[in-house]
Amino acid sequence: MEKLKLGTMVSLSKGPEEEIRKVRELGLPTCQVSCWEPELYTDEIAQRLVAACRAYEVEITTLWAGTPGYRVWNLVDGPRTIGLVPEWSRAARLEALKRGADFAVKVGAPSITTHVGFIPEDPNDPRYAGTIDALKEIAHYCAQRGLQFWFETGQETPVTLLRAIEDVGMDNLGINLDPANLLMYGKANPVDALDVFGRYVRGVHAKDGDYPRDGRHLGPEKPLGEGRVNFPVLVPKLKSLGFRGALTIEREISGPQQIEDIKRAIRLLEPLL
Repeated sequence: MEKLKLGTMVSLSKGPEEEIRKVRELGLPTCQVSCWEPELYTDEIAQRLVAACRAYEVEITTLWAGTPGYRVWNLVDGPRTIGLVPEWSRAARLEALKRGADFAVKVGAPSITTHVGFIPEDPNDPRYAGTIDALKEIAHYCAQRGLQFWFETGQETPVTLLRAIEDVGMDNLGINLDPANLLMYGKANPVDALDVFGRYVRGVHAKDGDYPRDGRHLGPEKPLGEGRVNFPVLVPKLKSLGFRGALTIEREISGPQQIEDIKRAIRLLEPLL
């Protein structure tokens, strides 16, 4: 069986050349490119990104397409401010995702990924039908361009995500599994979640974290190996389900400590590949 590949997150806003160079300096062959500013989806930046990836021999596994507008990363205000679920921002965010899809084509990324938001657990909730309609629209837009659309996990229970995928009903849907998010949002144990939606996992954020400590705030993100994600069990289970994608290391801090934590994550993950 071919070994899995490692990668890390890079930010388009920090400059393609510098960010891709860092990936190569870490000895990693892949990355996920994150962008929260649709105005950066220009031909000039696309050309620079492609040139940097070619120069440093780095593969883009997905464009992590953030959506514009007000958002609050907690358990109370998040449901009305994040992703495609809130009706007040849905149209503008759909347009941003479409621009992201066009950019992904230009840079040769096979997919776009985003947080859809707190998909309602009750399929009779009016916001659920609207969210599914929006997902059908962006999934169809991606399919027309030869792209996949990946759900970033965390803000919905595994069965809710599975139902959404089934209700959208398109064959270009996948999951970018963030096992730490499932813990930090209090939604699931990531190893067990694979029993529900594991066959749809196309990418993985190698990130660690813990459960919430109160009912309003996310649980803490932690350096890989210091949280509750059981990577020595998770990675073999993913492989047994047919996963052949990349493990993309994500550490949500900045500066020298981020680099040190990424290097430690590489050492912990390499024996599992």
